[in-house]
Amino acid sequence: MPLRSLQALCLVNFFMADVRDGLGPFLGIFLTERYWNAGDIGWVMTAGGLAGLVATLPAGLATDTTRHKRSLLLAGSMLITCATLLLWYFDQAWITVLSQIVTGLSAALIAPVLTGITLGLTGPDGFGQQMGKNEAFNHGGNMTAAIIAGAAVWYWGTGAVFVLMTTMALCAALAVLFIRSEEIDDVAARGMTSASSGDTLPRLSHVVRHPALIITALTLLLFHLGNAALLPMLSLRVASAHSAEISPGLYAAATVVISQCVMIPMALYAARHASRFGYTKLITLALLVLPVRALIASLFDSTFSMVPVQILDGMAAGLLGVAIPGYIVKILQGSGHTNAGQGFIMLMQGIGAAMSPALAGNIAAAYSYHVTFAVLGVIACAALMTWWMGSRLSNKSAAHT
Repeated sequence: MPLRSLQALCLVNFFMADVRDGLGPFLGIFLTERYWNAGDIGWVMTAGGLAGLVATLPAGLATDTTRHKRSLLLAGSMLITCATLLLWYFDQAWITVLSQIVTGLSAALIAPVLTGITLGLTGPDGFGQQMGKNEAFNHGGNMTAAIIAGAAVWYWGTGAVFVLMTTMALCAALAVLFIRSEEIDDVAARGMTSASSGDTLPRLSHVVRHPALIITALTLLLFHLGNAALLPMLSLRVASAHSAEISPGLYAAATVVISQCVMIPMALYAARHASRFGYTKLITLALLVLPVRALIASLFDSTFSMVPVQILDGMAAGLLGVAIPGYIVKILQGSGHTNAGQGFIMLMQGIGAAMSPALAGNIAAAYSYHVTFAVLGVIACAALMTWWMGSRLSNKSAAHT
């Protein structure tokens, strides 16, 4: 395998972890300092999120089509950086909205391109192991950036985040240049096995009609519908409790650090044992975690009950971050639509994650946090049942063919 290019790819994942989200959680703080109200900030964030959803599937199709994956990665990184820096120099509302739309569109491109480059460098046999390293470096980059950003903002103010993100973007660009373009097999990166069949352009119809892909997409839509709002609801429960044992800000920071710490070893574990257990069993294990997580959140009010909740979150995310891309590569091998399939899955995950906070918030307002977590747990069970029944049907179909 091309060792130098794979090492550079790990560094790209490390530095790109901070770049792809722009200001991320600091956007709201920055706009609040510029006297934006909460409603307008919410709409700006929504605009960026919707732009990302719209671009996810086309980004996967583009990755399957192009032979200039490094250039796309560089362009996406630079566009996010420039769009974010616009916020520092201009405070007009339309520029802020435009900045978040550009960030959302560009961020949607980065994930499938990274997956395509990984597959092009390793081929299907080494893909799972390298994805584990990619995910570990990605989570490490998130943790490092969060720690540095928190200290820098405390010492220098919110403006320090712009300097940090720009620095990370430049480091990511340098790491991309160390990936040798001639070592990326663009045919293998699409999931093709021969150069002659690699000339066929990817078609959306092939992706949305694939039974196993549809089952996976529905499963992950339900999973993220139940999962995405769980942590925000925990933070809101702590913030609304006047006798909280810990400050809400420190609580939020701790939840991120705990889950990210667990994700790193779990991603490496999934990569190491994927060939032994298979991607299907790893996905099933990750899906089993969410109902338990929701049950703990529903039954226990203690502030520190978030520790096991976030440990479980890290376990599920670490497993899925490796198992899902590996499973998609496996089921779409030979189709030439591997990255389009990855984009379709990310689209469905994004839809579930976008709907989750609104659903949970309305339930909490009408009933209680206990009921909210119970409902999220039921949705998690629905995701598990969808996956289990779909997997059985797929196995039966494979046995008959």
